[in-house]
Amino acid sequence: MSRALILSDDRMGHLNQSLAFVKYSDLSHDVVSVKFRRKWYKFLSYIFDKIGIYTEKLFDIQIDKKYDLIVGTGSTTSYATKMLAKKMHAKSIAMMLPRGYRYDFDIIFAQSHDNPPKQNNIIEIPANFSYVEPKGLYQAKKKSIGIVIGGDNKIFTMSKEKLQAQLDTIVDAYKDHEIVITTSPRTSEEIEDLIESYAFDYEVIFSKNPINPIPDFLEQCETVFITGDSTSMISEAVSYGKANIVVLPLESKKENKFTRFIDTLEEEGYLHIFDGTIKSKNKKIAFKSYLEEVKL
Repeated sequence: MSRALILSDDRMGHLNQSLAFVKYSDLSHDVVSVKFRRKWYKFLSYIFDKIGIYTEKLFDIQIDKKYDLIVGTGSTTSYATKMLAKKMHAKSIAMMLPRGYRYDFDIIFAQSHDNPPKQNNIIEIPANFSYVEPKGLYQAKKKSIGIVIGGDNKIFTMSKEKLQAQLDTIVDAYKDHEIVITTSPRTSEEIEDLIESYAFDYEVIFSKNPINPIPDFLEQCETVFITGDSTSMISEAVSYGKANIVVLPLESKKENKFTRFIDTLEEEGYLHIFDGTIKSKNKKIAFKSYLEEVKL
């Protein structure tokens, strides 16, 4: 059986994409964190890649085993994925379009919102590779709806007033349902205080209780509402379970690849963008089907 090495930049949203790939592929695997020894070494890696120089000296990394596949997600892992694949005569797998590096990996899974070029080694996918596993953290007692709250990032700003209006609409629409909610690592204290003021039937305030009930929400809830700041959370939601998915839009200064990502998923029937109305959209992405054209 082939064995895979996952290189992690310690960003959970990136690592989960690599883990999804090996799980759908039924590959045994190890995970090793990788980082550049100095920040400016990353800039150097772009230059080295363009002229075909691959060296371990840019990283703090020790690999004693041999692997058949090297898998990485995110720019921090891209150069190391290529370098180790060449050293071990293994296949190099990039789970996102590796901008700044040459696109000569053996396989690149590229999200549609990144507008990837048409190449034989690039497989275009509509969202981030996701593998969802419920953990039994939440058990519905009756018909339920779930709410997943993120927070500010480089693109989006979460308005307390706008979120409160959205929550009021949801609560009013589902008076006969159990309403469950979770925040995330990015949720601000102000938003957490707002969530706690509602006294929902089940709630997870991540800063106080760092668990992830989202897979259980997707498995058991009739509808799941998700703030539009995380492509990872939305990708999970449109790939598992039967729940209708409604995205709560956040404020951004201009159109960007993340708004394009959400808009495209709505156009294709995977979700509904909340506009004061709630619609049933529950089409799901079968990520495993994208592996049918991959020879490992």
